[in-house]
Amino acid sequence: MKKSIFALPLLAPVCLVSSPAWGQTEPVESNCDRFNSESNCVHEANGSNSLKTGPAPISVIDVIANALPQPISDRAYSVEFPDLEDHVRVENALRSIPGIQQFRRSDARSANPTSQGITIRGLGGNASSRAVLSLDGVPQADPFGGWVAWPGYEALALDFAKVTRGGGSGTEGSGAIAGTVELFSKEVGNLIDAGIAYGSRNSVEADVLFGRELGQGQLTISVNYARGDGFIPIIESQRGDVDRQAEYEQAGLAVRFAAPLTDTIELQTNIRAFTDDRERGFAFSENHNDGADASIRLVNRSDDGWQWSALGYVQIRNFDVSFGGVAADRNSVNRVFEQFNVPSTGLGARLELRPPVGENVELRFGGDWRRTEGETNENFFFLDNDTPRRSRNAGGSTATYGAFIEASIEASDALTLTGGGRIDFWTINDGFRKEIELINPFPGSIRTDAQFANRDGTEFTARGGFAFDAADEFILRGAAYLGWRLPTLNELFRPFRVGPDATAANELLEPERVKGVELGADWFSDFVSIGVTAFYNQLDNAVANVTLDAGPGLFPGVGFVSGAGVFRQRQNLDAIESKGIEISSSFDLKNIAPNLVARAAYSYIDAEVDASGDATAVNGLRPAQIPRHNASASLVWERENGSGASISLRYIGNQFEDDQNTRRLDDAFTVDGRLAFAVNEQLLVEGRVENLFNADVETTISSSNIIERSFARTFWIGLRTKIE
Repeated sequence: MKKSIFALPLLAPVCLVSSPAWGQTEPVESNCDRFNSESNCVHEANGSNSLKTGPAPISVIDVIANALPQPISDRAYSVEFPDLEDHVRVENALRSIPGIQQFRRSDARSANPTSQGITIRGLGGNASSRAVLSLDGVPQADPFGGWVAWPGYEALALDFAKVTRGGGSGTEGSGAIAGTVELFSKEVGNLIDAGIAYGSRNSVEADVLFGRELGQGQLTISVNYARGDGFIPIIESQRGDVDRQAEYEQAGLAVRFAAPLTDTIELQTNIRAFTDDRERGFAFSENHNDGADASIRLVNRSDDGWQWSALGYVQIRNFDVSFGGVAADRNSVNRVFEQFNVPSTGLGARLELRPPVGENVELRFGGDWRRTEGETNENFFFLDNDTPRRSRNAGGSTATYGAFIEASIEASDALTLTGGGRIDFWTINDGFRKEIELINPFPGSIRTDAQFANRDGTEFTARGGFAFDAADEFILRGAAYLGWRLPTLNELFRPFRVGPDATAANELLEPERVKGVELGADWFSDFVSIGVTAFYNQLDNAVANVTLDAGPGLFPGVGFVSGAGVFRQRQNLDAIESKGIEISSSFDLKNIAPNLVARAAYSYIDAEVDASGDATAVNGLRPAQIPRHNASASLVWERENGSGASISLRYIGNQFEDDQNTRRLDDAFTVDGRLAFAVNEQLLVEGRVENLFNADVETTISSSNIIERSFARTFWIGLRTKIE
């Protein structure tokens, strides 16, 4: 079992330092994280990283082949490195970072995949991601809908993650309204690492990591598999005959090869595929999601000349889902809708160059391109469970072409300044929506055949900041930024239904634009580190699902809505204003017990909608699915041989299911735990529990007040072996 990545949150001078992991007798190569502090990390001129001193015990990050060194501009921004522990799903590990969340509280074992967009700092409103998620530089959001297929990241090949809060990503591409989340692959040498665990409700998790050095190159293959009978999502007091356990089955495969081409140029290739089957806990609620990625990257880490990185990639996704209409007494269900085929493709490229401009100056410039295309194929208005009355086909394509430049300077031993900007040209092309009658009396007749006008535009964005070493153990930093996001194909062209509620698409949606500022302070010593960041964001043209009317009735773009439902449309709100504070802390308790670490984090987000016109009814309300309070704490003890114990606590404040703040989701408190014992250097026995007290973490409330919950209490027992 590898040791968890202990990166001190929100701290400017944090180093990621190697120490022996489970089954290792010698430290692996160390990697300095982001700061050339005289008292901490020193970034060498040759692009390697070394440790000078460190504020607290840090553990393993193995980095052999990745992108260019972390930029010194990171000093000015709110950056954290969450733990990617072996026993925690990636999406749940990210939730430990203050301010980061998915649209709904449920994870990828029970949630509908289309509800799993990722955002930060309360800039929500719908399920499309407002934070850019990347894996080794490749954007990961679904090309059609902007949500994230989280089961595709559960293999062991992930090394560490980097979260940058705040918009205006600049060099990382467009779309970072709320920030960026970067995932990095692991290089492991010659190794076989395998584990299997059995849990409640016939749950199984298994993974294998295989690494082999081939000449001067490194081949890494990782495979993961998970399944379970699942739990019943509807809370116990509201269940009927139709409610059953929500089964899931998921698998992934990743292959990575990295090899030097010259003394300074390295080739990195990645291929990844995943499949994901889930259901929502009743008949006609199954969904299937699969995809594959491929990328190739060349990296030049020249010691004294130009450094550069060139990346090209392709994403392929497909998705299908069925929806059932449940009777009021929950004793019968009928199919009402199915998306039987939603193919989409993402293509892109990125080039970054860093010329040798001086010892205390870093200049970055380059460009990127991304194209998405996709369509949805649907049947709806079923007469019985097998006979749809109508079909819909809708989709289109988008493209962005961007250029960026960023300059950072160490103005003095204590002061770092950074600033940069980018220009993006965007297009929305070939949008269409077509609906056809499928049965008598007019089979094949066209009800809707809309071709939407192509659109294009230009966006200018920028960001800048500073970091000031006010004292040996105290750093001040601040930043300001502008960012933007193009609406997804799903938001532009596809209407949808959830239960009796119907939401129309809007092909005239404008890009979202954010402006924000933040000010942070970090204090650290040998045993304690505390970081505090205050922020203000204004998201103009925020895309949200706006309630316009209640059924029964016929409504444009969706057709008939029953008296139990409401009619909504995706619209640009005037703005969402979000302000708040984020606090992270770490405590090295080795004076109490060796290898004992405590962490605590808290975020307060005060988000409010500014709306007029059709959306006046939501003016001054909180955006959907945004809690004010979010807190977490953990206590971790782990020996170098892998034996250890941990407990994690998490509190989520109340939030609203809907834009009109009428459906309130209660706050929740959960406890997770883990015990591990190393039998020898090759075998580890582990027991863990999720949601120890089986808390009802409410995830959604329907218009008829039916409440769903997130994952139920689950006990696990597992074995892991490592062969080197």
